[in-house]
Amino acid sequence: MASIIFVLATSLIPFVSAQQPGTYTPEVHPTLTSQQCTKAGGCVTVNTSVVLDSNFRWLHNVGGSDSCVSQGFNTSVCADAESCSTDCALEGVDYASFGVKTNGSALTLNLFKTENNVTSQTSPRVYLLADDSTYDMFQLLDREITFDVDMSQAGCGVNGALYLSEMSPTGDEGPLNAAGAKYGTGYCDAQCPSQNYINGVANFNGTLGACCSEMDLWEANSAATAFTPHPCNITGVYACTEPLCGDADKYAGVCDKDGCDYNAYRNGAPGFYGPGANMTVDTNRPFSVVTQFLTSGNRTLSEIKRLYIQDGAVIQNAQTNINGVMSGNSISDSYCEEQKNVFNATDDFSALGGLAEMGGALGRGMVLVFSIWDDSGSGMQWLDG
Repeated sequence: MASIIFVLATSLIPFVSAQQPGTYTPEVHPTLTSQQCTKAGGCVTVNTSVVLDSNFRWLHNVGGSDSCVSQGFNTSVCADAESCSTDCALEGVDYASFGVKTNGSALTLNLFKTENNVTSQTSPRVYLLADDSTYDMFQLLDREITFDVDMSQAGCGVNGALYLSEMSPTGDEGPLNAAGAKYGTGYCDAQCPSQNYINGVANFNGTLGACCSEMDLWEANSAATAFTPHPCNITGVYACTEPLCGDADKYAGVCDKDGCDYNAYRNGAPGFYGPGANMTVDTNRPFSVVTQFLTSGNRTLSEIKRLYIQDGAVIQNAQTNINGVMSGNSISDSYCEEQKNVFNATDDFSALGGLAEMGGALGRGMVLVFSIWDDSGSGMQWLDG
């Protein structure tokens, strides 16, 4: 059964009436401890926790049991955006029933669950909380983030992901959203997904998308992996309409949906990552992933570096081996330009600001997201095909 285990080992730092909390099921966040470390002071354990995304929760009328959403908002419960914001409540959840389990600093996400001999898909998505009602904000310029992973049970076609999203620290808590980060509200990413609520207001007609900059630290299974910055030319959460959502034409939108990825296999190093002792990084066994964000003058992001640690040994990222792309093993603006040119791809990354724009979001602060999902449309071939 597909699953992924994350261990938040180290995050290195400097060197009213509204969409309401429900009352039927208490919301108890699973504890997921993390560490903040410096060279001078060593590591300090932080009592962080995780919260399930609001779109996975039961959303019902306040004081009742009628669902507010069923293939769009239920107009018999709420007739417009305002009433769907004021008259609906988000319930707490049983995390185990959504395939989410924590143990100290380890988080296990299961793609499927089996209850009463019936197997169903869960595909959970959770966010890291600093406290009960605030997301932990990561500001990573001139810093690095490290986590351990066990990918051995995540086969081809599955994506066990850990990434950063420029969400609001409070989950857009406000006059029309009393639930806030405690109930996993406020999601956005560079694909501008259609959420039930955006900026705390009901997306009543489903015509809005929730756009924001996204930094994919880890999109992977046991066969392939990529890390990818996705800059947007807006700040924070932006409620888009077409054409700025980029649904009909992704290159007309405010976000770089393709991103600039570094995938060792795609970059000409098929023996670097995968299952087996013959691979440089053997995904049959756990390993650590290190991502560093280096800046140049004025703290402008200039390079994203990747390292691995397995069996106590530091492993440098695979070098590119593609004609037309300068040899290297990190993401820079020049790497992205050359890669897009060689693969005959539209360079939306550069058009939307490149690493400088991505660095702006990393400087302001981003929320850490964990998820596992499969791609029924293309079988995740963009990752491991």
